[in-house]
Parts: sequence; structure tokens; C-alpha cells
Amino acid sequence: MTAEHALGSQAIPRWTHPVAWWAWALGLVACVSRTTNPILLGLIVAVAGWVVARRKPDAPWANSFSLFLRLGFIVMAIRVVVAMILGGGIGDHVLFTLPRIQLPDWVAGITIGGPVTAEALLTALYEGAVIAAILACIGAANSLASPARLLATVPAALYEVGVSIVVALSFAPQLVADVSRVRTARRLRGRPDRGARALAGSAIPVFEGALERAVDLAAAMDSRGYGRTRPMKQRDEFVARALVVISLIALSIGVYALVDGVDGGWGSWLFIVLGLICAIVGLRIAGRRSIRTRYRPDPWALPEWIVTLSGWIPAVIFVAVALNDPVSLAGQTSPLQWPSLPVIPTIAILVAALPGMVTPLPPGGGSAPTGPASDIRRQEVRS
Repeated sequence: MTAEHALGSQAIPRWTHPVAWWAWALGLVACVSRTTNPILLGLIVAVAGWVVARRKPDAPWANSFSLFLRLGFIVMAIRVVVAMILGGGIGDHVLFTLPRIQLPDWVAGITIGGPVTAEALLTALYEGAVIAAILACIGAANSLASPARLLATVPAALYEVGVSIVVALSFAPQLVADVSRVRTARRLRGRPDRGARALAGSAIPVFEGALERAVDLAAAMDSRGYGRTRPMKQRDEFVARALVVISLIALSIGVYALVDGVDGGWGSWLFIVLGLICAIVGLRIAGRRSIRTRYRPDPWALPEWIVTLSGWIPAVIFVAVALNDPVSLAGQTSPLQWPSLPVIPTIAILVAALPGMVTPLPPGGGSAPTGPASDIRRQEVRS
């Protein structure tokens, strides 16, 4: 077997497993949560955007990455404005002074107005950049992973919960598709498609499309027997519930001990492994009552393993660096200084760009070749 076939030949497009994309994105989110360095945050967003540009399919939900980017910039702007109003003058480098508003005694400790310092604005900008980078990573997962295929991978015991999660995750991509469709229709009719007037005229068609999708989804779920279950032994039901409760308790203890540093050794990992084992066994037992079939499940091959590891290897490296040298991951605001570029975290982030090269081209996305392979791609998109 050649390396091209092992990594997923780009001659025949296929879908990459959606769980692998979400695992990769959550690994990037873990990296973001460990740093406030604006250079590292920008590099993470750039890597996520590059992978999306290389591997997003030709589907309506694939354009949601830009929406999450705009939302991130809005969050950063709001955070900076709030810091200007409620900053309290932290730092020595005063940029300007706003009129101070006197507040009642029962809100002591909160100030409105006063001196606005460079340290306060930079701190707010870095904190807003963290939230914006998290939104960008989630938007990348939304653009790369098909919501319908993600639902097919949900365990049978969590199918009802999975439907709710997938519907929630597909809200932003569907909203982007509806807005684009309405704007195109208005432009073809010679009406304005930008500005406040166009936004007001597009609201009703977008809401109407959302209502129609909800009705169609309800009818499709009912016709496919959604929610119907087979009888289950009382003993199996008790064992499944007990294992799920034990897994939640063990995972909570293990994650808290690992994050808080109470027990960063084998004890915390032992609780985490115990919780995962109990969760898997409990979900398998509880899934027996679900009447469900899978049609053409997505394969989990070498590209999926590479995608998952390329997201979580940087996360592990960031956690290790945060424990040993937290200053290198922090954006320094007191005293004011240019952010540094640590070498090891930078290399770790570049590892997260591997999915843009090793994963197969999605059906209807990227620079797929023409000919028989493109015919297969069009058939996959129509299906």
C-alpha cells in the first residue's frame, strides 16, 4: 500500500469523519484556552482558516467560518468598549480620560468613566482575542464537518440528545445559507442587498425558511420512527444508569484534579480512564433499547487518526508549556512590551495544519480533479 493510498487518495474524494474534525477543533480550543499571546492566537486562527480553505466542501454549511470570524471581531470590539467604560484606570500609561459618572453607594467598586490606560485596553483586547479564537475554531469545525453525518455517529443511547445538539450546531450554517439565498434573490430582482433596509426586508424570508425546515424536520423524524424504543430488561437499565453516574463522578474528579493541580499524577488519570470505560460500557448497554440502523457509515482510517492527533498533540504541548513556562504563553501588559513568539508552541500550532494536506478532498470541495472522480463527487453531493 502506497503512502498516497494510506493517507486517503485525493483522486477519489470522500468525506472525512466528522468526529475527527470536531476532535481537531476541540484540541485547538484547548490550545487557545492556555494562552493570551496575540501572536499565538492569530497563528491558531490562521491555521484553522487555512485548513478550512483547503478542505471545506461545496455545501451551504461550509461557509459558516467567515460568520464566526465576524462574530469574533464583534466580541473583541465589545470587550474593548466595556474596558474603556468600566476599566477603572488600571496601569500608568493614560491614553485619554472619559467623564466619570457618580454611582450610588450600593454599587461600590464599579466605576464608569475615568482614565483609560493602554494596559487596560491591551488586557481587554487579549481577552477578547481568546474568545474570538475559540469562536474561529468552532466555526472551522462547523465548516468542515457535515451536521447530518455527525448525527449518524452519535451513540444509540444518546441519539435524542444528539439530534438536539446537531440541530443547534447546524443553526449558524443554515442561517448563513438562508441569508445568502435571500440576498441573491433580492439582487436578481433589482433590490438592495446590503444595508439596514435590505436587512429588514430579508428577515421575514429567513424566518419563513427556518419555520419550513422545522416542519420538514419534524415530519421526517416522525416518518422514520424517531424516539421509538424496544423493551429493555430492568437489570440492564439499572446497570447502564449506574455506570453512567459512576463515569460522570470519576471524570469530574479526574478532570478537576488534573486542571487544578491537586493531583497531577497517576491518580487523576486513573479516574479519567475509569470514567471513560464506565461511560463506554454504560452507553453500549443503554443503546440496546434504541431501534436504529446506519446507512453507509463514514470510515475511520489513517487520515482520521492524523486529524485527531494533529489537534490534540498541540493541546498536550500547550498544557506542558503552561505548567513549566506560563509566561511565554501570556500576553504581557504590565509592563508594556511586545509579545514574544515561543518556538515550541509555534511548532505545535503548525502541526495542526496537517489536516489541510493529508486528508482526502471532500465531495464538491477543494481543487478536486475533473473526469470520473468529479462525477463521483457530484453524485456524493446530490446524495
